Amino acid sequence: MSSFSRFAAIAVATLLSIATSHAQDAISGVPRELLEDIATGSRVLADLGVVDAFGHVSARHPTNPKHFLMARSIAPAQVTANDIMEFDENGEPVDARNRAVFLERFIHAEVYKARPDVNAVVHTHSPGVVPFSVSRTPLRPLYHNAAFLGEGAPVWEIGKEFGVTDMLVRNNAIGKSLAAALGDKSVVLMRGHGDVTVGPVVQAAVFRAYYTDVNARLQAQAIGLGSDVTYLSAEEAAKADGVNMVIMDRAWALWKQKVTPAAK
Repeated sequence: MSSFSRFAAIAVATLLSIATSHAQDAISGVPRELLEDIATGSRVLADLGVVDAFGHVSARHPTNPKHFLMARSIAPAQVTANDIMEFDENGEPVDARNRAVFLERFIHAEVYKARPDVNAVVHTHSPGVVPFSVSRTPLRPLYHNAAFLGEGAPVWEIGKEFGVTDMLVRNNAIGKSLAAALGDKSVVLMRGHGDVTVGPVVQAAVFRAYYTDVNARLQAQAIGLGSDVTYLSAEEAAKADGVNMVIMDRAWALWKQKVTPAAK
């Protein structure tokens, strides 16, 4: 075989390998942009310090609403679009291909079942939020970016139904209990664990996860000043949240720019 023929054969094999790889990475009925949003949201929350090696972002499948999309078991800062997998309504992978999956995927499965209005779910172990999950002080909005907290931020107690556990949402029954505690709210705190935020799109769920943590830190500081704290009224919160949902793309664009590798 001539050197040119060998080169041509190698080139063809490489192209076929790339094509096969992309075919495997693609998920039927899911635009690449949505996969990128899930990956970006994961890296954004890591960059903002809301998640570390643990936590996950998911989105409802756009053409098969009983299914959802979430990364394989990997640290949020390392997630790429190629890590995103499809899961069925019970949280089981559709095509695992020997990839490890998150144990707490049942959070996402049960929230999507309970909330048809939700298209994105975030779970974090937010350092700012955890103290509010174990105290009698309710998490309340004290500034406009966290106005969604005006709806309420219930605390879910895993021990109430399941006794002594490892604190993890490791099956559908536990996930269903958590989803019930969330109710129609945007945020639910998990006692001694973290929180779950939801939204109509990935950007909204990520926005809420970040500002839940920020508000928790600010509220703790305000309480520490030793005087009464003025929180947003229900009407103020509703008005501010309406504005935030319109302008949150400004924040998303900035955050995305910071975690997106520069083109070479």
